[in-house]
Amino acid sequence: MSTDLGTGESTEARELVHFVTQRTRFTLVTNILQHPRQLPSMYELEQLNPSISEATVYKHVQKLIDAGIVTEVALPDAQRRQGYPWKFYGLTDEGRAFLEDHNLLEAEETLQRIYETITDKPEKMVKYENAPRPDDG
Repeated sequence: MSTDLGTGESTEARELVHFVTQRTRFTLVTNILQHPRQLPSMYELEQLNPSISEATVYKHVQKLIDAGIVTEVALPDAQRRQGYPWKFYGLTDEGRAFLEDHNLLEAEETLQRIYETITDKPEKMVKYENAPRPDDG
């Protein structure tokens, strides 16, 4: 692993910071952080980003998964309910640690408060927000 003299930060870490802070990906990370359970469904991510195509949202979520920042979690079959999402997206422990190490989580509480002020959410989004999550065990 190569490191920059004087900074001690690896090239890989710098590249990952650049990768995560790309506008669309950082917006998606922000959406995850501001979600009440920090586990939004793909639909919720799409609704929070109306100016981004659904295909682009999906593509960037997959890139974040491939980079180890985000994970996809699914409800067990027995907990799935028709008409509700069963796949959700959250930060991995490693992703959260990486974001903390690079001071990218400092606004987490503010983001959550901003999200709480959104009052014109579609009914389906409110329903999905309140859907069971894998950690409801």
